[in-house]
This record gives sequence, structure tokens and C-alpha cells, in this order.
Amino acid sequence: MPSRPPAPRWNAASIASLPAETRRTILTGLSAEEAVRLLHDWRFWARAAQLPPAGRWRIWLILAGRGFGKTRAGAEWVRARIESGRAKRVALVGETLADARQVMVEGESGLLAISPPWNRPLWQPSLRRLSWPNGAVATAFSADDPEQLRGPQFDAAWADELAKWRHPAAWDNLMFALRLGADPRCVATTTPRPRPWLKPILADPATVVTRGSTRDNEANLAPGFLAEVLRRYDGTRLGRQEIDGVLLEDVPGALWPASLLEAAQEDTAPELVRIVVAVDPSGSSGKGDSSDETGIIVAGRDDEGTAHVLADRSGRMSPADWGRAAVTAYREFRADRLIAERNFGGAMVGHVIATVDPGVPVTLVTASHGKRIRAEPVAALYEQGRVRHLPGLSLLEAQMAAFSREGYQGEGSPDRLDALVWALSDLMLRPGLAGSAELEGFY
Repeated sequence: MPSRPPAPRWNAASIASLPAETRRTILTGLSAEEAVRLLHDWRFWARAAQLPPAGRWRIWLILAGRGFGKTRAGAEWVRARIESGRAKRVALVGETLADARQVMVEGESGLLAISPPWNRPLWQPSLRRLSWPNGAVATAFSADDPEQLRGPQFDAAWADELAKWRHPAAWDNLMFALRLGADPRCVATTTPRPRPWLKPILADPATVVTRGSTRDNEANLAPGFLAEVLRRYDGTRLGRQEIDGVLLEDVPGALWPASLLEAAQEDTAPELVRIVVAVDPSGSSGKGDSSDETGIIVAGRDDEGTAHVLADRSGRMSPADWGRAAVTAYREFRADRLIAERNFGGAMVGHVIATVDPGVPVTLVTASHGKRIRAEPVAALYEQGRVRHLPGLSLLEAQMAAFSREGYQGEGSPDRLDALVWALSDLMLRPGLAGSAELEGFY
């Protein structure tokens, strides 16, 4: 293992406060060994919000937008605790075991990448274990298996993407296991999502919260990334959550509160007896920023009468483009039928699909009632536990969360949600379908 570079002739934490010319003089005069040491001195590179708060606390919750630098902050906190000898047994808990390995351990900002050559841990994937030269050990766990956290004991823990954990018991078990040493602590890094069990953590006097935005880390993001996400999502409800790191409460009177959407999550779908692709065409015809999206949702029904939302292929597209996207989804999922709203296009909708593939069976539906009346029977299916969501539907779920009994509270038109309503109405609410509600006049 490479030897540790000699102690520097400067204080890395104070260099950033020096005049630019003085900084250049210091940095230019560094030896190779000092440059390597500076490269791995987190105090020099970190923003203030990425450094642990002072004082006594048990939980440091970093609640910030995507790209803020949460993962790097969590990994560097673990590294500092271990190098200082304050942590010997560490829990690394990801949403899944794959996330713990791919993000927290092996990721670009994970523990292997940020560790200096003279103190790099040994990673043993089969044991889910990192071992440092000073004897400290970190073990990876999955929040999807809360029982893994019964029994072990730790003096430090890093919980990543806490708001995505599906089982509150994983957090409870982690807190019970955090009992070694004189000052056991935990850092939790997450993009906010409304979770009822997050509120007690935020309200706990032993919790210190750091909040931040994607914008804070612009200097370290890929060129154009921030401009693109701001162009698409700034000012929207989803943007407030994913960019600005705001923990949103449910819209008053929401038809799909956060708890309902959380209960609908699943990893895989069973074999399905019917699959449809539903299309809600945009009222405009272009791809520009001001045009509405065309909603394209794929969903199916199993033989027990449960619906499964499989994919969201929505976007701002011309008629030719959304026609191709809808037919591509039809073929990919081996769907039985394509459902499309005719209001904005009349016969044009069927013509667009037929132009791409005349063999695709199409049912045209007419919105003879308002969005709220059409949405309420579908929301009831969720309340009955009869709809499940596969991963990757966050944009659709953001529109659902913003829809209340007073109407849509988000920006623009909820075209993804409209397509979902058509899909689930066909699968679950058609007149004559066993267990369905009547939707007479909705088609």
C-alpha cells in the first residue's frame, strides 16, 4: 500500500479564503506528494453544506436535490469517522443491496473512489464488507430486507436515498443497531419524497438537517445538464422536489396522496392477461417548450383482477413521433390494443396510428366528462389496492400527486395522468367487466 504523503506546509481548510493570487502561489509550489494529499483533502474541495455540522447530533439528514453532492458528502463523512478512529463498525444501507454496492461502495463518489491510495479499504463483495488498514469494517445492507439489521451493532451508519426506502422498519432497526461507542451517529442522504415516517425524523431534536439544490453544485455537473433539467422542470412541482430538494406535502384533497402511491409500488409484474397502450394526444402539434405533452402509458391486468402500470413513454412530440412511440410500445409489450382519446384529433388520431402500422387495433374514446369525474373511479382502484406501479414512473406519479378534487394543481396539462385514466378505465372499469364500476358515457 502506498505510504502516506508528508504533512502539508499549509492548512487546506483555510486556502479557499485566501486571495486568488496567494492561492495560485501556494498551489503552484506544491510538491507531487503534497498535491496528492491536497487532492484527497475533502475540507479543501467541499462546499460548506457538504461538511458535517458542529455540535452534538445523532442524525445528519442531507435533504437535497439531485446532483447536489449528497453521495460524496456521505462517503467523505464515513471516511473521516474511520480515519479519525471514531468509527470501527459502520452500516452502509442502500435502498437495495445493488444500490449499496453500485452507489455507496463502487460508485463515482463512493467509498472506494474517494479513499486515498494510502488508506484504501479492501472490498469483499461476497461478504458485503469493506475493511480498512486500521481494522475498521463497513458492511452493506439492503433497506428492502429490514431483518438484516437485527442483531448487528454499529458506531456509525450511512443511510442512502432514505426517502425511497419502502419499509420504515429498516430505519427503526438501524436506529436500534446504532449503539456502539460513546457517540454513535448516522448520516442520511436523500432526495426528498413525501413519506409519512420521515416527519418524526425531521422533528427529532437529535436530527440536524442540511437542505440544498441541484443548482448549488453547478460547477461539478456535466455541461448542459443543469440548463436542461431547469428548462424541463424548473417551476414545476416535480422540479421543486427533485431540483430544489423541497419536501412536498400532499396537495389538499389529493386523489392520490403520497401514502397511496407508495403502497402501489412493486418491482416486477406477474403474467398479464390483457395489456393496453393508452394515448392522450397533445392539443398542440410541436415539440417546443410551450407545447403540452402527449401522454403514452402502458398498463396491463393480471388474472386476479389487479392492474399493473408498466411504462410511461410520454413526451413533447409531433403527431408522427407520438404515433411511432405508441406503436413501438405496443410492439415492445405485446399489447392487445391501443386506446386513444379522439377529442383533439378526431379521425386524425386513428390515421396517425394507421400510417405507422395499419395492423394495430385502435379504440378511440371520447372525454364526455371532466377530468375529475373521470379520475375519481380510477383513484378508487388505488384505494382498494387494485393497481400496482413498476419503477420509473416518477413523472406520472408527480402529476397524480398534484391532482385533487379541485382539479390539477400542477403546471400545464396532466397528459400522462389522462393517458393513465384511459388505460385503467379500459382494463378495470369497462361496463360488463367483473368487479368494474360503471363508466357509461365515458367512451
